[in-house]
Amino acid sequence: MTITPDRKTILIVEDTPEHIEILVQCLREEYATKVALDGELALQMINTDPRPDLILLDVIMPGTLDGYMVCSRLRASQRTRDIPVIFTTALGSVQDESRGFELGAVDYISKPFNPAIVRARIKTHIELKGYRDGLESQVRERTRELVLTQDATIYGLGILAEFRDTETGMHIKRTQTYVELLSKHLQDNPKFRGFFDETTIRLLVNSAPLHDIGKVGVSDNILRKAGPLTPEEYAQIKKHTAFGRGVVNQIEAGMHDEMASSFLHFAKEVTYTHHECWNGNGYHGLKGDEIPVSGRLMALADIYDALTSKRVYKPALPHEEAIRIIVEGDGRTLPTHFDPEVLQAFIDLGEDFRAVSEKWQD
Repeated sequence: MTITPDRKTILIVEDTPEHIEILVQCLREEYATKVALDGELALQMINTDPRPDLILLDVIMPGTLDGYMVCSRLRASQRTRDIPVIFTTALGSVQDESRGFELGAVDYISKPFNPAIVRARIKTHIELKGYRDGLESQVRERTRELVLTQDATIYGLGILAEFRDTETGMHIKRTQTYVELLSKHLQDNPKFRGFFDETTIRLLVNSAPLHDIGKVGVSDNILRKAGPLTPEEYAQIKKHTAFGRGVVNQIEAGMHDEMASSFLHFAKEVTYTHHECWNGNGYHGLKGDEIPVSGRLMALADIYDALTSKRVYKPALPHEEAIRIIVEGDGRTLPTHFDPEVLQAFIDLGEDFRAVSEKWQD
């Protein structure tokens, strides 16, 4: 019989010829069928493409793997855990059925087989899987849309803050990318083991554009001043970190979502601590490990971008000169300003930083 693309596939895992014949005959009109005679062969067939849409799995089989063991392995794999498994068995105790359901089976069909019951049970679970897959697809798409909206909003807020200053949206893009480079490079560093998982990296990267949002609270004549700042003006500039944290605190106060709270946690850190120094000489005097990791990454990303970008008070420095200043110091910037592990990651990634700086020019 010709197998059409939308025809669902049922894998029959059974070693008794009579039972195989009954199942194939009662299913062949509606489904494509495959047969495995033992657990080992079943796992091999299940792990090939295309995967079956449903598995009829005998509990008692020859070989080293019985049905329970096969089901357990299927549920342990991300690739196969969602395939519906219906046990077929002559066993009838409550304990047997309970064990199967605990392992993740969706149903039991007792032997000897009643073809009408077999078809009805399979149809029900195929339809349920279809509904579930459709719902999961909708949730994934909706989540993707929300993430894109969130990212665009955050990026826009960051650019809005830069409009007040002499910097541009490219500063946002560059520093965000620098933070991502550092985060991924430090994933395997023993000091940060377990910290830089996929979710944390995404939250760090997405919070980076907000680092200077507090500049909306600083007057234009200070932000755009071409000459040196007075001590009073410098004190006002330093307040942008506190202003930024205050803005995020107000956003957080109106939200009651766990994901939003996780993101805003990093946003508060990066706005308040991106001018802290490892030696304690930063804006708020935080020192060493008192500085959140997000602030340590952003501090180095921001310094490098400031050095290699043109500002009203200075020309852009070449990449090599920026590297030298950060690594050796120039009186204002010292190596002790940075977490040593983050500084080493920056050194390792020097050419990557150069590439980003050149790609996202103002």
